[in-house]
Amino acid sequence: MTAKQDKPQSVFQRRWKRFKSMKRGWYSFIALIALYLISLALPLLISNRALIVSYEDELYFPAISGFRPATDFGQRAIGEADYRQLQRDWEATETDNWVMMPLYAFHPNESLLLEPGLEGRPPHAPSAKHWMGTDNRGRDVFARLAYGFRISITFGLGVVALSYLIGMLVGQMLGYFGGRVDIYGQRFVEIWSGLPFLYTVIIISSIVTPSVTVLVLILAVFRWMGISFYMRGEFYREKSRDYVAAAIAQGDSHASIIFRHILPNSLTPIISFAPFALVASISSLVSLDFLGFGLPAPTPSWGELVGQGLENITKWHLVVFPLGALFFTLMMVVFIGEAIREAFDPKVFSRLR
Repeated sequence: MTAKQDKPQSVFQRRWKRFKSMKRGWYSFIALIALYLISLALPLLISNRALIVSYEDELYFPAISGFRPATDFGQRAIGEADYRQLQRDWEATETDNWVMMPLYAFHPNESLLLEPGLEGRPPHAPSAKHWMGTDNRGRDVFARLAYGFRISITFGLGVVALSYLIGMLVGQMLGYFGGRVDIYGQRFVEIWSGLPFLYTVIIISSIVTPSVTVLVLILAVFRWMGISFYMRGEFYREKSRDYVAAAIAQGDSHASIIFRHILPNSLTPIISFAPFALVASISSLVSLDFLGFGLPAPTPSWGELVGQGLENITKWHLVVFPLGALFFTLMMVVFIGEAIREAFDPKVFSRLR
């Protein structure tokens, strides 16, 4: 009786298994994914809007429904209800009304200058109530860092996805068709890569208010050239293989040969460089915000907090916490990139073996 043989694994399965075996990269990948998923629920976790308000035997859900006037809950004020004050007032009077606040009941854009317990001029040092203190405008640093993490990762993923899409399409066309298409295309890429990035951002920022979408588009159109070179080289190499000749002989279309045959065998450098491109995109956003050409105020921004740390160098919490958050986030992405690079090393696992 012959021994039962294990089912053969695909190249991707073997690469994924090798990636998981690299603990530093694997744990960083799990931690980063978990933190980003948690950040998507920040309005329910870190906010000054109550999750549930029970007022005169009726339930309200401000965190979901949005703005509720202060007069709806008997407050004599103009604007949105102050749910923390409601909670303090109702607990003091021992009424049947009650408020359920988020785990961390402060909004990143909320000024806390009139908050009970905060004395003196901001920035305030960390405390049990404000874990990382407040910035120079009296806003909670922890809330701004948390929301800034979500913005930074979303921005980086958007830039990488769009720039890779453009770069891959251009590189595929140049490498597959070659000839005049490649010659004229390369001249265009060289001219485009010579455009000054920072000047372009300054000009656009003076015309329109930059948003996440606008900045993603700007960085994407300046970041696709590098990946187009790698894709062009991969297509030049792969189109000389026998399987491409066989696909041409059986009458496959250009689109079929490009996307079904050559592209799956050309993704190794694309996947390997993606985490490092994410690091570059996050660093670019922080740099633009630091210089004042990034996201408009009062958007929670790591670069703006780093700038505050430079202006208030004696306030250690404005230096340590923003730089620490940036350092650990980029370090996790780099660890992931190192693990992916090792797992997708063609000398270890190759589709041609």
